[in-house]
Amino acid sequence: MLEFIAANLPILICFVVGLVLIVLEAFMPGFGLPGIAGVILHVIAVVATWINLGPMAALGMTILSLSVITIAISVSLRSVANGKLSKSKIVLNETESNEAGYRASEDMQVFLGKEGVTTTVLRPTGMAEFDGVRLNVVSEGEFIQSGVKVQIVRVEGSRVLVRTIG
Repeated sequence: MLEFIAANLPILICFVVGLVLIVLEAFMPGFGLPGIAGVILHVIAVVATWINLGPMAALGMTILSLSVITIAISVSLRSVANGKLSKSKIVLNETESNEAGYRASEDMQVFLGKEGVTTTVLRPTGMAEFDGVRLNVVSEGEFIQSGVKVQIVRVEGSRVLVRTIG
């Protein structure tokens, strides 16, 4: 048994290190270097198994690799949700809410109904000035020349919709 392990040590090392890198990738954003390196190491392990032990052993190694990776990632993600890993520093448990003072964009509702003047041509977006404040605005679809009086008719988040006056 020890001779078999010693003869196939490179395969085992590629398998274990590849597994660790793939599980590490599950906790990192994007598909980056650890995931690619882990997949490459698993492919090397399967190819080395094919060369040393034949195609049936390589098929078994492929099935084993996919099974172990699936189980390891599943257990890791479950631990992130409920287990010890959920209390670690690598998992973000804080939220940014409106009640805590976090805002995705400025509250533009205060400008609703204000009248101002376009400072650029609205095609249908551009700039307008309201009480000395320059804002990105959107017309209702038509082009509006610079210097035309407009009124803010609707605010949807950071989108400010204007209409010509008169």
